[in-house]
Amino acid sequence: MDRHAPTPALEDRLEFRQLLAGRDFAQGDPIAAQMVNFTYLIGDKQTKEALLVDPCYAVGELVDLAERDGYRVVGALATHYHPDHVGGDLFGHQLEGVRELLTRCACPVHVQRAEAPWVQRVTGCSPSDLVLHDSGDVVQVGAIPITLIHTPGHTPGSQCFLVQNRLVAGDTLFLQGCGRTDLPGGDPRQLYLSLTQKLAKVPDSAVLYPGHLYDPRPHASLGETRRSNFVFQPKSEQEWLRLFGG
Repeated sequence: MDRHAPTPALEDRLEFRQLLAGRDFAQGDPIAAQMVNFTYLIGDKQTKEALLVDPCYAVGELVDLAERDGYRVVGALATHYHPDHVGGDLFGHQLEGVRELLTRCACPVHVQRAEAPWVQRVTGCSPSDLVLHDSGDVVQVGAIPITLIHTPGHTPGSQCFLVQNRLVAGDTLFLQGCGRTDLPGGDPRQLYLSLTQKLAKVPDSAVLYPGHLYDPRPHASLGETRRSNFVFQPKSEQEWLRLFGG
């Protein structure tokens, strides 16, 4: 991942916003307020292009927010298929998501290859709406490279995004805890390997940006998270599975 290390020139061009559902958008939506999802806007300040990570709830508001500052939404990045991240039916509540985004912006939805059938099933998107990726692929927004890291376990195609030493982790890793593995497609051993091997290549200096506000802090360094998050305390795979394997 050295070729994607942060550079001062790109840092100056990077637009990076962490947006909390129920506060920064979808205000007054009780489900958004309860679920405390983060959506992220990643853009290039020079080209004024932007990608939305996990657009959900009030999708039109997210596009309006981008356009109000002169940005054009050119795509979406999906961390995983759950409705509170990409839209769809959540316990009988129909949430807006990537399908509604496509009615506003004709743009690709970037997903990990293993997640595609799940995203299609939950959102109603067609195969032609999705761009399928493998781990290590890079998606560009303007001049800004975003490295995709396949981190299965919470779901088969969960993925994280590394941009200028910021790790957007979805539900793979929180500041405290990690994603559940008892939902359809979950796999505790795969999540253990994702946390201890796939993400091991990301340096301690990177800043972790999670998919939910499950901690008073909205973000923290990965090094601090590795020291304080209880999911990193087990000393072996067997111990981890005994504690978190369900």
